[in-house]
Amino acid sequence: MSAYLALAVSVGLLAVLDTWLFFGPLASTLVVGLVWVSFIAWGCHFHSGGGTKGATTAVACMSWGAIVGMGSVMLANGPLSGLDTPLALGIAVGIGAAVICLSSAISLLSTIPASVYGFASIAGSMVLAEKTPQEAVLPTILAVIIGAAFGYASELLANALTKKDGAAEPAE
Repeated sequence: MSAYLALAVSVGLLAVLDTWLFFGPLASTLVVGLVWVSFIAWGCHFHSGGGTKGATTAVACMSWGAIVGMGSVMLANGPLSGLDTPLALGIAVGIGAAVICLSSAISLLSTIPASVYGFASIAGSMVLAEKTPQEAVLPTILAVIIGAAFGYASELLANALTKKDGAAEPAE
């Protein structure tokens, strides 16, 4: 089949599995309901070039972003807590964003958008699950790893389903 159709079939089928995992077998674990973080990491895998590089970038940068996000919220709730809440959050997020940008000097963390996805993912995980930053960081990182694995698997499956040059067209 064409690469276009193969990717659609692969992603569609594996999206069913990913969603089922988060709301089925993983529903009683730390990652309950974090399928959306998995999907962000899955997309990040592809936008980061796919293959081993894309998966590595998604996991490393998104995990780093989640850790920086955790630190930012802890900063806002700790040393900056005497300030007006919107100001404390703004300063903490600004510092976190600067840390992410400065961290991009490290090759493994050079994909700034991927780190921002992780930063945003932990914020969502804290708000939606009413968790502290410390409680939200591990589930967020685990969901990132699962999503990057699904990205990698969907790429492998799509490649396996793609008609190779010289292959005969199926009879209709």
